[in-house]
Amino acid sequence: MSDNSGAAIHGSPGSTDAVDQSRRGFLTMATTATGIVGAAFAAVPFIASWSPSERARALGAPIEIDVSKIEPGQMVTMTWRKQAIYVVHRTPEMIAKLPGHDASLKDPASKASDQPAYAANAKRAVRDDFLVVIGNCTHLGCLPKTRFEPGQPELGADWPGGFFCPCHGSRFDLAGRVFNGSPASVNLRIPPYSFTNDATLVIGQDTVAKGAA
Repeated sequence: MSDNSGAAIHGSPGSTDAVDQSRRGFLTMATTATGIVGAAFAAVPFIASWSPSERARALGAPIEIDVSKIEPGQMVTMTWRKQAIYVVHRTPEMIAKLPGHDASLKDPASKASDQPAYAANAKRAVRDDFLVVIGNCTHLGCLPKTRFEPGQPELGADWPGGFFCPCHGSRFDLAGRVFNGSPASVNLRIPPYSFTNDATLVIGQDTVAKGAA
């Protein structure tokens, strides 16, 4: 086979350069497109994490809870201002037990504890059937666990039901009041809140502010 035939089969230097340039152009475009797509996907969670509602929550905007979905005897945990909020749907039996252990509490009347004026009552609540407290223990900020069943062995036969902090042993009743012998010195704090209707609880908007508006 002649040299000319070989040159035709393998391509001349000029045609090879053209092919190389074409490949470079394709690879450059493909790499650029991939980078743009990757950046777009990476930006999605970042942008979503700073959506207006999340920023508003971080700044302490009120949050709404449909309490009609909470069964009697159950608790839900929400986050407001980076704090755990416990919302307990108290049963009539839970409420009935609250007056029976005042002598075992450090601050039974909540005189030294932190709560809005409308929750400075025996039930520490706007409504008897719902307890709303900041869940952080008033000792060192741990999250107490639910121990709603009376007479639990780890807490004694006289335990009326409430919360137990596993970090250092603080105990609170179902009004968030601290028991004698606990490292915590005051009752669980109560955030500002209100009910806009029978089913809607608003954390971060209290009855005083609502009435003033």
